[in-house]
Amino acid sequence: MADSSTKKTVGTSFPSQNNSQVNDGTVNLENMPLCGGQIWVLIVASMGQFIGQGLATLVGIIIPMIELMAHPELPAIVQGVLGCVALCGRTLGTVLFGRMSDRWGYLTVARVCPLLMIVASLIAYFWHPVWLLCICLFVMGLSVGGEYSIDSDYISEIMPKKWEFFMVGAAKASASVGSVVVAALCYFIIRGWTIAASWPNLLFIMTGIAGVILLMRIHFAESPGWLMSHGRTRDAEKAVHYLLGKDVYMPVPPQQAATEGQPSDSMWTFMRKNVRKILFTGVPWACEGLGVYGIGIFIPILIMSLGIDYVSPTAPRMAHIVNSVEITILLSVFMTVGFGMGLAVVRRYYHVSMQTYGFIGSAAGLGVMLAAYQLHWPAWISITGFVLFELFLNAGPHLITFILPSQVYPVIDRGSGVGLSAAIGKFGAVLGAFFIPVMLKHWGCGAVIAVSVVVMLLGALVTGILGPKVLPESHIDDDVTDVARHS
Repeated sequence: MADSSTKKTVGTSFPSQNNSQVNDGTVNLENMPLCGGQIWVLIVASMGQFIGQGLATLVGIIIPMIELMAHPELPAIVQGVLGCVALCGRTLGTVLFGRMSDRWGYLTVARVCPLLMIVASLIAYFWHPVWLLCICLFVMGLSVGGEYSIDSDYISEIMPKKWEFFMVGAAKASASVGSVVVAALCYFIIRGWTIAASWPNLLFIMTGIAGVILLMRIHFAESPGWLMSHGRTRDAEKAVHYLLGKDVYMPVPPQQAATEGQPSDSMWTFMRKNVRKILFTGVPWACEGLGVYGIGIFIPILIMSLGIDYVSPTAPRMAHIVNSVEITILLSVFMTVGFGMGLAVVRRYYHVSMQTYGFIGSAAGLGVMLAAYQLHWPAWISITGFVLFELFLNAGPHLITFILPSQVYPVIDRGSGVGLSAAIGKFGAVLGAFFIPVMLKHWGCGAVIAVSVVVMLLGALVTGILGPKVLPESHIDDDVTDVARHS
């Protein structure tokens, strides 16, 4: 969104104080100690990332169940549409609800989005032809996109300066927790099933999570940054007091921040001037998108195609689905571990190197999977390769592509730059989610893994070649939180 960088500047760039106390004895928001109210804001705002990755995991579980029930067989293209339609909705929702939040406030959007998820999931439960399910998944994706458009702003503006970056990263990491929780719930629900006809019951997981999110936000406060950007300083102070306590003082930003640094170039001119930056931030994000959402959505199907589920080949198909979900839980746990590894070192290591080696490690993990598949090695070797893929992908590219654009683009162009990079990233995710089942159908699992290896190596190549030129190792920029609303 073109105007997001302006709003962000107004919402969070408060003048710093030399100490944590001001004249009246209250605590300065910028450098106060971390408190319980800020952890609560982190939890409430992070639920969008939680439910977003949870939805992707759920889609990957219900697709093979729908395929099992289909007569005739569900076409690969339809599977691809089911896989990517929520991602398309997410991309549109980020823009649509982002604009709405500019006008109506963050809290309105924060309440509308889970309500939308509840309605769409219930419709898909009661009426579930494939075409209607696609529409409902698109609407659910819209809801997730709306969550993504506001979550990091809520978090970053309410955190002490030294905690901003880590907490926004922690919010991103909560996506992996959502994958673990949804996969685990699906497993405990379906483990006794002998037929797949009850798959619509799994949609109640989204209904329940969205309901919890809505309840958490009934008694919540409007974004102080949004209130401040609309000149409602007194209301912004009340919001801070509600969230953090009456002893917390929020510095008032300079009014000129609302109008300074307006970009004058057209989008075409901006793109022509920033080709190297766009390639550096956008192409790796698209490569990462294939891994996170292309492979991520179809993990259960890939597990069954690789033959690494611990079930006899002659067992009923539903038994294979249940076991693939069990392995998906394990892989989702390693997603969380990968994020933790990345967060632990992200302030100490060169981000270009982290992303480059993350892509290389992901490709190596996929290479192990491919070798095990082609040479018929034991299943544990394939699973080990999958684990390595998830660890390196989430410790490196999944976290770092989220950060780099805000370090590359100056504030005056950050909204355009980050938005364009995120759009390229989402395009890669949609392509991956659409074409993986098509490749599986026509060329087999080996082709899917081989293409994914090439994509990961492409991400490493682009990052390694362009990174040092665009973002030298000596470059230091801690203002990385603007990127999050576009992700």
